[in-house]
Amino acid sequence: MTHDENEGGFISHLAELRKRLIHSFIFLIIFFIGCYFFAEHIYGFLVEPFAEAVKDDGSNRRLIFTALQETFLTYLKVSFFTAFFVTCPYILMQVWKFIAPGLYKHEKIAILPYLILTPILFFLGGMLVYYLIMPLAIKFFLSFESTGLSTNLPIQLEAKVNEYLSLIMKLIFAFGISFQLPVVLSLLARVGLIDSEFLKKRRKYVVVIIFSAAALLTPPDPITQIGLAIPLLILYELSIFSVKFIENKNLKNSDA
Repeated sequence: MTHDENEGGFISHLAELRKRLIHSFIFLIIFFIGCYFFAEHIYGFLVEPFAEAVKDDGSNRRLIFTALQETFLTYLKVSFFTAFFVTCPYILMQVWKFIAPGLYKHEKIAILPYLILTPILFFLGGMLVYYLIMPLAIKFFLSFESTGLSTNLPIQLEAKVNEYLSLIMKLIFAFGISFQLPVVLSLLARVGLIDSEFLKKRRKYVVVIIFSAAALLTPPDPITQIGLAIPLLILYELSIFSVKFIENKNLKNSDA
């Protein structure tokens, strides 16, 4: 193959990548605009854990904003967050269409499950935050309120719209990305960088790393930190079984 043919192939790959990125960006913008029209409903969905946690405490709870533009910017943030969440499978599909022509059949079979599993694990992490972690964390933080008998003045939460939604979106992303641990470890095993024995021997170090990461990615409270650390430890153990399965499969293929 001549130099001109190599250069032409490289340029065609760049053009294909550019086309895929543009399609993904357009799809994201379209969904962003559509989500903005339903931003209030999306906001209502995200605030539901807070509303459920405080509905029976006898107080007239509310979310406040202290800047004129705060709610508008929050709706923009919520719209983009939702659009990105929804378009992730489409973006992954575009990535797959870009790399698939250069892969052998067995490589396609090996990678395709990871593209399917990635958004599923992200979604499961988000569900864990929404249905379990946030309600428990909200009740934990509200337990520090005071009626004023011992503090002269009552201490009561008046949560800001932007701060609450930033917190729940941050946690959904943190849990969703952290739940990709089995995918990352399995891919590393497929390329030969790690094996199941490597993961088993370093289990005690991983426990420390996971709890440290949970402390960095979540608010400084035990509920969310333990709520992230324990699922990650379970996923790490499942990853060991997954890596062992890959090793056995590779061994069978090599013996065949």
